[in-house]
Amino acid sequence: MPTGQLIPSTPTAIPVAGFRDVYDLPAVEKALQELPPTANEALRTLYEKMLRLGGQRFTVKPSALPEMQALFEDMPNFAEVLEEVRRQLALCVDSSDAIELPPILLLGDPGIGKTHFAQRVSQLLGTGFGFVPMSSLTAGWILSGASSQWKNAKPGKVFDTFLNGEYANPVMVVDEIDKASGDGQYDPLGALYSLLESRTAAKFVDEFAEIPIDASGAVWFATANDAARIPEPILNRMNVYEIDPPDADGAARIAISIYREIREAHDWGRRFPEAPDAAVVERLAELTPREMRRAAQTAFGNAKIDGRAQVRADDVPDLRGGRRQRIGF
Repeated sequence: MPTGQLIPSTPTAIPVAGFRDVYDLPAVEKALQELPPTANEALRTLYEKMLRLGGQRFTVKPSALPEMQALFEDMPNFAEVLEEVRRQLALCVDSSDAIELPPILLLGDPGIGKTHFAQRVSQLLGTGFGFVPMSSLTAGWILSGASSQWKNAKPGKVFDTFLNGEYANPVMVVDEIDKASGDGQYDPLGALYSLLESRTAAKFVDEFAEIPIDASGAVWFATANDAARIPEPILNRMNVYEIDPPDADGAARIAISIYREIREAHDWGRRFPEAPDAAVVERLAELTPREMRRAAQTAFGNAKIDGRAQVRADDVPDLRGGRRQRIGF
């Protein structure tokens, strides 16, 4: 999916600061005029869309450090990464620089909230969000596009995010990067060699569009379970953070946060109490954050079917699927 659904937020101290040209309109006009009559019709349509949308996109930067305490409380096992985000934002305050973060790899067990964390950072920064699930992709052109000479070719996820989004510095998430697989001819991670370096990303060329775009403003996150399956040159381009499962106290805080997030995101949620009972928190805290979300949603439904506006512990399903319960949970 090219975009992500973000959770409701409180105002941050990161306003829109200005504009940046992500591609050159005269270059698009020239490319459109030079297309032969036999050219891919989808390419012609793309150029026309680029001209219609224009090349300028918003940039965002901090006017002051945003309030991050809620993130530290809601995602305690990501504290080290959040400190890095805060440091980099501090460098931009009182300057003309837009948001700039080094590429970050979140390494940890499945289901501990790595992708959700990247979405929350996107929300904090107040910018766009692009999502590339590598576990379901097998060709390099997913990131960088396929030549218009190929049947059913189209632009890649990176170009699509910059074209159809509103921002020149979106958060881009390469999810489960260690599960990327090629077919022997295409490297699914090949485009990242240039995209993760700001100098080369500033002239990134999608193979379908063949028009350079300035992708240097992108804020890159990747998630993975196993660093050994990631090419060394990619690892060298990223700051790697190993994310541990939350401890008992952290798991309880995450459970409360997820309950409140689901409640506040739906009109029906106002019928339920703002905070769950301690027994509900204890039951949810036995699960991974990913499982917590599914279990909490189910628990709300179970309570509603039973005619109650209060979730009980027995409404929470056990989604551990035979996993050994973690000590302290």
